[in-house]
Amino acid sequence: MKKAVYDYNKIKPATNVLFHIILAALALACVIPLILVISISFSPESAIREYGYTLFPRDWTLEGYQFLFRQRALILRAFGMSVFVTVVGTLLGGLLTTLMGYVLSRREFMANKFLMWLVFIPMIFNGGLVSTFFIVGQFLQLRDTAWALILPLAVSSFNVIVCRTFFRLTIPDELLESAKIDGAGQFTIFFRLVMPLSLPLLATIGLFLSFAYWNDWFQALLYIDNQALFTLQAFLNQLLADINALAQNAQRLGLTQAQLLATMPREAARMAIVVVVVLPILCTYPFFQRYFISGLTLGAIKG
Repeated sequence: MKKAVYDYNKIKPATNVLFHIILAALALACVIPLILVISISFSPESAIREYGYTLFPRDWTLEGYQFLFRQRALILRAFGMSVFVTVVGTLLGGLLTTLMGYVLSRREFMANKFLMWLVFIPMIFNGGLVSTFFIVGQFLQLRDTAWALILPLAVSSFNVIVCRTFFRLTIPDELLESAKIDGAGQFTIFFRLVMPLSLPLLATIGLFLSFAYWNDWFQALLYIDNQALFTLQAFLNQLLADINALAQNAQRLGLTQAQLLATMPREAARMAIVVVVVLPILCTYPFFQRYFISGLTLGAIKG
């Protein structure tokens, strides 16, 4: 008697327990550092120097967050800039990525293979930092503009290939052919037929892009000198660098190390910065987790 497919896919109880232990260990490896960061952000400097880093604070203080609160005007402005860059970049990047993916998914497109190689090669090799800086900063003259924070991250080769695979394997060619027979043009087919059928794809690409824009600080480091255009991550990164610079040059400024430590919560402020950056995206991620999981299997072949 032939075994059912279910019998071949069964996992032994001992193996199942082992998998659960491994997954629990990996989950703890992700959660414990976050708990440690939050704990340190509420710990006074004296307790950190005496007891070191602990998962649960020996004493509680808001010095780190008070230090950031004194910078609230600049932080709120940077927060607004981060929201603007994330929203505009996600919308623009989603539009460009899906358009490119749809074009590459059409087998009848004459330049399909050539453009596919143009998309695929940058995913393996890139032009390097110098050439990128020259094109964005000098050739396109985007320095000290919001576009320098948006355009370099708008299109990713990986996202384009995900869109191409989804369109090719999910959207039936017969459906598109019937729309062409009815006289619909390519833009009509794309926006009125393909897009409504691609909501999981749009949500996934939007999630990837929004995470990339929200967490990015490197573009501002390269192209932005005007602090009014700093995103939250760029501003807090500069603030962290200023804290380190003050600590290392305290004597040059006429302060002793003890006086500086007494007036500036170094470790607590650093961890408070991390919490401020991570908290917004951490609160939104659970609502989009199922789209993130579906993004890992987009275009998968069904058995």
